[in-house]
Amino acid sequence: MNGLTERIARFIHEAGAAQFPVDAVDKAKRVIADTFAVILAGGRSEVGEPLMRYLALESAHGTSPILGTSRRASAEMAALVNGSFGHALDFDDVLSLMPAHPSAIIVAALIADLDTCPLDGATFIEAYVVGIEVGARIAQGISVGHYDRGFHGTGTLGIFSAVGALAKARRLDIATTRQAFGIAASMASGLRRNFGTMTKPLHTGLAARNALAAVRLASCGFTAAPDVLEAKSGFYAAYGVPESDQAVAIAELDKPGWIIVDPGIALKKFACCYASHRGMDGTLRMRDALGVGASDVARLVCRMPPGGMLVLTYPVPVTGLEGKFSLQYSLAAGLLDGHYSLATFTDDAVRRPEIRALLPRVDAYEDEACRGDDPLFETRSSGSRGFVVVEFELRDGRRQSLRIDKAPGHPSRELSWDDIEAKFKDCASAASLPEAVSAAAFETLRNFERAASVDTFVATLCRSSATDHAR
Repeated sequence: MNGLTERIARFIHEAGAAQFPVDAVDKAKRVIADTFAVILAGGRSEVGEPLMRYLALESAHGTSPILGTSRRASAEMAALVNGSFGHALDFDDVLSLMPAHPSAIIVAALIADLDTCPLDGATFIEAYVVGIEVGARIAQGISVGHYDRGFHGTGTLGIFSAVGALAKARRLDIATTRQAFGIAASMASGLRRNFGTMTKPLHTGLAARNALAAVRLASCGFTAAPDVLEAKSGFYAAYGVPESDQAVAIAELDKPGWIIVDPGIALKKFACCYASHRGMDGTLRMRDALGVGASDVARLVCRMPPGGMLVLTYPVPVTGLEGKFSLQYSLAAGLLDGHYSLATFTDDAVRRPEIRALLPRVDAYEDEACRGDDPLFETRSSGSRGFVVVEFELRDGRRQSLRIDKAPGHPSRELSWDDIEAKFKDCASAASLPEAVSAAAFETLRNFERAASVDTFVATLCRSSATDHAR
């Protein structure tokens, strides 16, 4: 067979760090460091308590760590919990061409079973980069129409990134890798309707757990269709659209270059849906440039590109999770507070009377004029297509507008290592890790290719039972 499934499996088997561009490792380390940060902080999000109660139902006691806690679990349960933590704050990476958030899935899957599959930092990075490549190319073939149908690509496509990373890390042969993809395809899941609820980050945890299960099953001799991606009754047929084409994915795999470098992965500056970030950035920049506050603004307007409001479905949110998918709230909070933090997207912050009074003066809508002239507009996600315009109408009659093409953290506006370090420390502090531990952990991540043992590093991100917070 010469279809996509075999081509993917062969790519994983043959690709390696020796082929990476010179800056690929540095770019991968930035995202990996960011991902460990958001997993740590995610344990203190709304999903933390119910996931810990769910974990307590497990009768078997495992050895795989739950980051930021003293808890341990079976490998697959740890992958589910750590993966869910990684997306719980909506503070993790964005790969717009999927569109999805694949890194928490890959990281959670790779660290779940270090007892039986120990890794050094260089091997971890290699597996991560290969996993990103695989998931992204499959996504290009199925097209953004998959997302438009209602699927959450983080769960439905990110699982393949994790399978690719695990297969590379474990040096699986081509035949076994194809079986793993066949198994994983029947586990791919995630619907956009669950945005704004705890089930959205659960998609990440399920993808990490299911990827690990698929690889383990395949390694044990479990069978599946060897052509699952391209077959008439396979993944593209069931999950795709008329434009889905395995030939596109194969052609992209055959091209020189790596996704980690071009187009690259965006890191989030704000802990909410990426589609809001350009408007949020514009609001802060306008507020600072004009030297005004909420009381000075009669009306705040945010014009979005067509499709830009697709997932921003809560104009008047009542919970912090809903606030993460409310452009109106995000703009109002920025105008009122002059900054964004993890605390911006709590229930208490969303329900402030000052916010309720401000929301009627905030207007957000799609505008065809914000499409721009990008020939790839229809293939881009709602957070990266076209451009955004933020306009302030002041009470003194002045009007000022600002166009924002790329969000902060976009590869063209890359977060610096200093930015990532500040984010890591903030997230580690939220997980109650001591400052010295946080600083040492970040230094390891900064030089991760030299880490002799990922297992030893991960252990530093877990608290002793004496210091673990009560659940």
